[in-house]
Amino acid sequence: MNPALESWTQAARRALPAMRAWREVFHREPELSNQEHKTREKVLRALSELGIPYRTFDDLAGVVALLGADRTGPVVALRADMDALPLEEATGLPYRSTVPGKMHACGHDIHMAAVLGAAMLLARERPDGGPVKLLFQPAEEDGLLGGAGPLIEHGCLERPRVDYVLGLHVDPGLPLGQVGWGVGPFMAAADYFRIVVRGKGGHASTPQQGPDAVLVASEVVVGLQALASRVRHPVDPVVVTVGSIHGGTRHNILPEEVVLEGTVRTVRPGTRDLIESALKRRVRALAASLGARVLISYRRGYPALINPPEATERVARAVEVELGKKNVLRLDEPMMGAEDFARYLEKVPGTFLRLGVGQSTRPASLHSASFAPDERAMVVGAATLASATLALQGPGP
Repeated sequence: MNPALESWTQAARRALPAMRAWREVFHREPELSNQEHKTREKVLRALSELGIPYRTFDDLAGVVALLGADRTGPVVALRADMDALPLEEATGLPYRSTVPGKMHACGHDIHMAAVLGAAMLLARERPDGGPVKLLFQPAEEDGLLGGAGPLIEHGCLERPRVDYVLGLHVDPGLPLGQVGWGVGPFMAAADYFRIVVRGKGGHASTPQQGPDAVLVASEVVVGLQALASRVRHPVDPVVVTVGSIHGGTRHNILPEEVVLEGTVRTVRPGTRDLIESALKRRVRALAASLGARVLISYRRGYPALINPPEATERVARAVEVELGKKNVLRLDEPMMGAEDFARYLEKVPGTFLRLGVGQSTRPASLHSASFAPDERAMVVGAATLASATLALQGPGP
């Protein structure tokens, strides 16, 4: 592409009708993690329309496509996640979900369409560019195993070997038209815990016969907050949240068991180890002090997403040229949400960006039944991915 003639953004505007059509097709039939078979077929049809060869897998609902197999230069992979969430859509959009209880409430339909749009631009506007892999990944919302690891195990970063990987995620905290970037810890590691508190059931009028599992569970919930406030360094981000409590059947019956489930978010490996051991120690001590027994299950999920400096800064400079410096924001504080894109960055350099979809006319909260990002964000997303790809395939600084 000759920058004097047309920008990536201008080309992406011309591609918006195609991206809009793809996005609406994805949005109408959302599928949950590891069930993305119809979504995969839609992706395959789009790739066929673009003339981009692909490969699939019998045991994984992912797609790996390769644009420019005969090209030379660094191989850049663009990743899009495919799965939806178990929510009943309440957007009122004309192309709203037709599947009861399922919805693209995290913007993965936007991600897929933007990656397809970027592929269209790179194929048609820069046939002299380097090879580009397209990774359509299942199960990002799974939270523990995810889909990135299995796709890597299936060779998505090999044949040809990927030199850089790029991804982005819609962010309602950024205005439409803006892109956020950051170096180092950009998103948190996410771990899961389940605590079973076992006391003595009985009549609510005789709690002295305890231990009372509800009381012990309550002490555990409060006590866990000290992990974030007193165990780690004050400037080291940590979140410990109990999101689920189940126990009891009636107001005047003491249950024998209460189950707590929650998540731990950290950005440093050492802190991750510290919080896990401190959580187990504190829960056992609290339960023992009140005469109860506990069973603790602690499972590690996605690692922290760490953006390497060299690739990230090259991408940021290229996107600033494309979108204007005022629309490309450096974000110095990590988001405490998690992303299994982190697993790609453990293998090869690259970067992960945030795509602004914030607006004042519609509710815009991730994982909300009313989440309805503006489709114009796909123009920015496709232009960003295209310009970042060429920046990584060109000469270094």
